Amino acid sequence: MGSGEDVVRNVVRNSVRDVARIVIAFILLGTLGCSKPPEPEPTQSAQPTGLESIPAPDPTKYPRLSNMTGWKNPYFVVRDDGIGFVDLSNREIHILKPEEIPAELVSLPSSAWPYGRVVLVAQAAPKDPSEQTKADLRKNRALLMGTLKELDVQFREAP
Repeated sequence: MGSGEDVVRNVVRNSVRDVARIVIAFILLGTLGCSKPPEPEPTQSAQPTGLESIPAPDPTKYPRLSNMTGWKNPYFVVRDDGIGFVDLSNREIHILKPEEIPAELVSLPSSAWPYGRVVLVAQAAPKDPSEQTKADLRKNRALLMGTLKELDVQFREAP
């Protein structure tokens, strides 16, 4: 009867190997070949922003870096207490919340964009250079840059 038991053991051993191979094949297929590639995230610029009528930036129209006081496009100043929007008619700074930036830019007439869809970004020198103030500046800058990217608005750094 020893040979009958050997046959059963071989069948069981082979069956276990076959089952293991099938399981491994399914695992590999699931992780390598059968999974659907992730859908790309839709970009915000694909959605209407209200700025589509503004042409692409034209760097040939920008003033020289040494003469940025002649800048005619929208102008932001990153501050520790918020994001300043410079009113070019009187040089007043209006502090905006990040969520107010899109509406502010969309409300501008097309004549406010002589260089195309680009803004000037400057950073205010903090009165209190503490670590908290520096962190607030970094946070506000990141919020502004993220908003500009979502709106497909390029920026130029003020010297």
